[in-house]
Amino acid sequence: MEILRDCTLFYVCVYLLSSLSVGTKTGYWLFSVTAVDKLDCIHEGVDCSDVYIVERLFSSSLVVVVSLSMPQRMNVYHFKKGTEICNYSYSNNILSVRLNRQRLVVCLEESIYIHNIKDMKLLKTLLNTPSNPTGLCALSINHGNSYLAYPGSTTIGEITIYDANNLSTLSLIQAHDSPLAALTFNSSGTKLASASEKVETHPVLTPFCVIIYHSDPSSHLQGTVIRVFSIPEGQKLFEFRRGMKRYVSISSLSFSADAQFLCASSNTETVHIFKLEQHSPSQEEESPTWSTYVGKMFTAASTYLPTQVSDMMHQDRAFATVRLNMFGLKNICALAAVQKLPRLLVASSDGCLYIYNLDPQDGGECVLVQKHRLFDSGEEQPEMKDGEKNPEDGPAQPPSQTYAATVALPSTPPSTTTLMGYSEDGGAQKGEVIPEHEFAEGPVCLDDENEFPPVGNNQSN
Repeated sequence: MEILRDCTLFYVCVYLLSSLSVGTKTGYWLFSVTAVDKLDCIHEGVDCSDVYIVERLFSSSLVVVVSLSMPQRMNVYHFKKGTEICNYSYSNNILSVRLNRQRLVVCLEESIYIHNIKDMKLLKTLLNTPSNPTGLCALSINHGNSYLAYPGSTTIGEITIYDANNLSTLSLIQAHDSPLAALTFNSSGTKLASASEKVETHPVLTPFCVIIYHSDPSSHLQGTVIRVFSIPEGQKLFEFRRGMKRYVSISSLSFSADAQFLCASSNTETVHIFKLEQHSPSQEEESPTWSTYVGKMFTAASTYLPTQVSDMMHQDRAFATVRLNMFGLKNICALAAVQKLPRLLVASSDGCLYIYNLDPQDGGECVLVQKHRLFDSGEEQPEMKDGEKNPEDGPAQPPSQTYAATVALPSTPPSTTTLMGYSEDGGAQKGEVIPEHEFAEGPVCLDDENEFPPVGNNQSN
């Protein structure tokens, strides 16, 4: 869910359900990855230009679009019917949109709006939030809790955990010493991963636990720390480090569906995959190797050392890695099951989707099995490692027919009826501009027959 700002792509979003949404200067596209060698184009939204936000509600027909031509306006469409459900206008530019089956969250630089997704009613306005120029926030896709995470400070990496269902703040997590760069929940909303915006320095350790402190801060090894917390308690569960010898800016974090793995992409050519497992004492006793012995020495010594050093000694390294054939291009990553096997999906601002195999047992270097060009799928060719052969490769698939070509329904003009939003914060009384809400004619219905996952809309309630 990241903005990729180059000459072609503005926005690429990769979901756990192996689907992608892409925004460009000429419109937006929705894709589905049903097989390694097949990339289906589900919809082409060519009526919108300069799209820099496009979010789809799982595999439903609801899609949220924001364009640079009207950056303060959010349009909600039923793309299969070709109709607009509603639109909202805000007092400032929209920086990000998050949604699940209960809530739709719109993030501005200094405020957050929470809507009920079933009728688009404004439920809550969080005013005067810390300045958030990138619109960084995360919403749990588990609508049972609908936890919302956003920066709680502009100077340190504090995270505010907000219950978007009950509309109340749950906790504040002191995650990092420097401002936040990335946030993501696992699918159940029980874990939250975060990364800091700037590098965090630490002392140098020699192999035999001799600590060398440098008087010159620039001589310290540096790295970006990634931490995983339990939600809503905020207890730190795991800690990883990226970029020991160079500056690393994390651009995306993503859990696997079972929350056993966490992948991270950055401004470098390497994508790291971390395994989220606790090492029990019984496992160490079963393999009394030299490395285990040294590890116990480090653990014992860390109890007598400063917290900064102790934390670094307990940081885990990457379980698997990917070396991209690009450098300097922004990319986002996601872990998904494609054809019942774990895969790493990497979407780059050069307009390509890369699919890698992930060995969940041994990890190591992931193997590239397919490269898709998002806007030229008919000419896609697999790129393989030297000496590798992909048994799943088959004949090139013709481009799939899109809904834009098969569903040519005329758009239903929205009603001019204006419905004032509701805010428990009393935004209207405080002078806050309440977004204008325009409903399309007829009831809002998000259900599509035979669609998975279903989107409930109990009109009887």
